[in-house]
This record gives sequence, C-alpha cells and structure tokens, in this order.
Amino acid sequence: MHRRIAILAGIILIATFAMAQNFEVTGSVDITEHEQKVSDESGAIVQLTPVGGDVVPASPRTARMTQKDKRFDPHLVVIPVGSSVEFPNKDPFFHNVFSVYQGTKFDLGLYEAGTSKTVRFSRPGPSFIFCNVHPEMSAVIFSVKSPYYAVTGPGGTFTVSVPAGEYSMTVWYERARAEDLQRLSSTVRVTGATRVATLAITQSPSLAMNHKNKYGRDYDHEHAPSYKVP
Repeated sequence: MHRRIAILAGIILIATFAMAQNFEVTGSVDITEHEQKVSDESGAIVQLTPVGGDVVPASPRTARMTQKDKRFDPHLVVIPVGSSVEFPNKDPFFHNVFSVYQGTKFDLGLYEAGTSKTVRFSRPGPSFIFCNVHPEMSAVIFSVKSPYYAVTGPGGTFTVSVPAGEYSMTVWYERARAEDLQRLSSTVRVTGATRVATLAITQSPSLAMNHKNKYGRDYDHEHAPSYKVP
C-alpha cells in the first residue's frame, strides 16, 4: 500500500513538474520589400496568448523614450499594459509629444529642454507617437496583454518561453500590411521545444510617412516655429 502511494505521489510530482516547466517557441520573421529581403528585420512583435485561460499580464514598469536631435530614442518601446513611459526632452528647444491615431491618446503640449513628462499606457496595441513641432519625429509604443512575447532582432529571429499549452499567436510590425498580420495569426500547441513556420511580411509605407499634426491638418513646413530655448 505504501509503495502504491509512493508511486502515485511520484507520478503527480512528475506531472506537476511538466506542467510548470517552460518550453522555447522559436521562429523567424521574413520581411521583404519589392520582393527583396530587407537588411534589418528587427521590430516585429510576436505574442503568445493562452487559449481558454485567464491571461496574467507582466507587472507594469516604467520605460523611457528620449527626444534628442529631433528623434525619439528608441524608436520602438514594448511594455506590459498599465506601464508608464517617460518622455524627457534633451534637445535645446521645445517639443510637443502627442498620440491621436490609435492606442493611448494624449497631448503633452509644449515643454522645454531639460524637462520630462510621463504617460501611462492602459490600452493594448500600438500607440503612434509624433511631435507637433517636428513632423520628421515618429515612434511607436506597443502595449502587450500577454506576458509571453518577443521582439525580433536584426536577423528576424525570436524566442518566447512558455509553459506547455495551447496559444494564440499574433504578430505586429509597424510597416506590415493588415492582410499580412491577419494571415499570420494562428494557434500553436506547445508540448516541448517548438519551432513555428517562417512568418512572411511584405513591407509597406508606415503611418509615420504621411501623418497629420495633432489637429488633423498638414504640417506648415515653411512657417514652422523653432521654439528654441533662449
């Protein structure tokens, strides 16, 4: 009797360990433009969301997107939903950071060099970030709901570590066509180390290339104020 109990306890322990163990889901994103592979395939976001279960997102954190040399640095920030992003101005003139197209909408107004403002991102998905003074400035902040995600590097590869189970896989890329992103959504069953098929994306113009100002109008390139700090 004691032996049977010991064997049963061992089976339960092994099963519990297997359920708690994480496995690597690996793959690559193949990005092309004009039928040619691009040299930098970074910036594609791959999310795995458990099917039929409650999603416990990663803990919110604080990230930073700096304004320097009329650029946002970094261009892409990926954060859990509920996180905050600081926007320090390190240029010697004013900026006006805003987002009105998707995701979390906000307008920070004009603020000077050496100061910073913070925004909390409570909506999942992409928020397109622009400056109302400098039309060449653009960036993306992407809020993820699932704790299981990865961002591709220059070579387009990714690795996501997840427990065994069934997952809905989605992909997002700033310059992807909507039909590509929809086609790449799939279900992945993970029982061990898993390799998914190559994810193909055709690069297209991004929203940043022809965006409007925060009032929905074209930028006045000829008479744009410099707002330089004296």
